Amino acid sequence: MIETDICIIGAGPVGLFTIFEAGLLKMRCHLIDYLPQVGGQLSEIYPKKPIYDIPGFPSILAQELVDNLMEQAAPFHPTFTLGERVETVERQEDGSFIVSGHEGTKIATKIVCIAGGLGVFEPRKPNISNLGDFESCGVDYIVKDPEKYRNKRIVISGGGDSALDWAIYLAEICEEISLVHRGEIFRGAPDSADKVKALHDEGRLNLHLNSNVTALEGNSELNKVTISHKDNGDTLVEVDYFLPLFGLSPKLGPIENWGLEIEKNAIKVNTFDYATNIPGIYAIGDINTYPGKLKLILCGFHEAAMMCQSAYKTIYPDKKFTLKYTTVNGIQSF
Repeated sequence: MIETDICIIGAGPVGLFTIFEAGLLKMRCHLIDYLPQVGGQLSEIYPKKPIYDIPGFPSILAQELVDNLMEQAAPFHPTFTLGERVETVERQEDGSFIVSGHEGTKIATKIVCIAGGLGVFEPRKPNISNLGDFESCGVDYIVKDPEKYRNKRIVISGGGDSALDWAIYLAEICEEISLVHRGEIFRGAPDSADKVKALHDEGRLNLHLNSNVTALEGNSELNKVTISHKDNGDTLVEVDYFLPLFGLSPKLGPIENWGLEIEKNAIKVNTFDYATNIPGIYAIGDINTYPGKLKLILCGFHEAAMMCQSAYKTIYPDKKFTLKYTTVNGIQSF
């Protein structure tokens, strides 16, 4: 049995920052995550994608942010269970909890903090009959390492931010790149859409609007795709990789069975301390919902700080706490 003050379910950026905030209050954390490494979506989906809205960093790569958060948390000696999904959270008579993983790990904790992002993700896949034949040999649903596509021929499908961002980025390193979108107007940021159109005008990107990728060809590896325009028929394009970037579909998984109040695939919390309807269980980051919710990493950091203040009062109801700035107290490790 692992014993801790706070069990954090989810080792993404918000969960990692919670270690630091809890550590300032002398509370120990154990993190459990279904992914085999820390970092959540940042490490699993886009480790080399730049992030622009972290205070103090005009631009920082996703994995670099994760590494910095781990360095920041290190003085407080967090412990981890990785590659294991939480199945049950059972409240004990004294108000504490037993958190159980699907491989048998059990964690005794005073506080449960759910920082599971959007839950378990599955890619949204286009309706192409033989799509599965080329998964891992020409079809990728996420971009983990853009260097994989250097000097290659790429076709991207999608009209959202991910498709636009990667089309712009990969246009700088690919031999040839095409962006296929089923409509005429992109769903992503207007500035990104303008950049894509500029790349097309410069001859650096092939843009196929009102079109879909409808067929894939190849033997052991993908080598051709068919792009079908709704009015102008089919075009056969030679490729090395096809990237259908239609986003990821989140699922809450076992969380749905824990007695928490759920609204539209998210956990309802109050905005005083991000507590759920079950005393002692909090939800922070993209997994929660409340009026005015913004799904931004920096908002999750704020929620982590407020949650830890409340958790401290729950764990130490008789202690008087006085907030002191780190510029005064410094960082005192365990």
